[in-house]
Amino acid sequence: MRGNVDTRLRRLDTCEMDAIVLACAGLIRLGLESRITARLDPRISLPAVAQGIIGIECRFADSRTRSLVAVLDHPVTRIAMDAERAFAHRLGGSCQSPIAAHARLDGKRLMLEGLVAEPDGSRLLRDTLSGSADEPAALGRRLAERILAAGAGPLLERLRTG
Repeated sequence: MRGNVDTRLRRLDTCEMDAIVLACAGLIRLGLESRITARLDPRISLPAVAQGIIGIECRFADSRTRSLVAVLDHPVTRIAMDAERAFAHRLGGSCQSPIAAHARLDGKRLMLEGLVAEPDGSRLLRDTLSGSADEPAALGRRLAERILAAGAGPLLERLRTG
């Protein structure tokens, strides 16, 4: 569906559709948290890789700016993001790939759930792996290898070339 959040919500309000799925993080940032009627549990619908994470970019060589924004870094979020992004990277994913991942930190253990799917949902390859929070990217790559071994490689290749 095309359009900004206001346009999408207006279409919902005028009964052009029965329901809409939007990111809670975006609605909250826009002050529209009251419009959230249900939250999808990741066991039902895994989010896109790094969904809801706000990124800050600056020039690598700009040490002054990097030191100023370092206080904004959230270590728990970074750990989850590193695992999810490593998973997607190993799969060769892009923003158009049917890849999802969700990482959760429980103490020093990191649980990562990942998924690769046919675009129509007719086939889902989903797996979960846990490991040390000290090596989130390695955990992401290991889970990607398991999903590839289950058959994700040919599916993703077909989608890239099709």
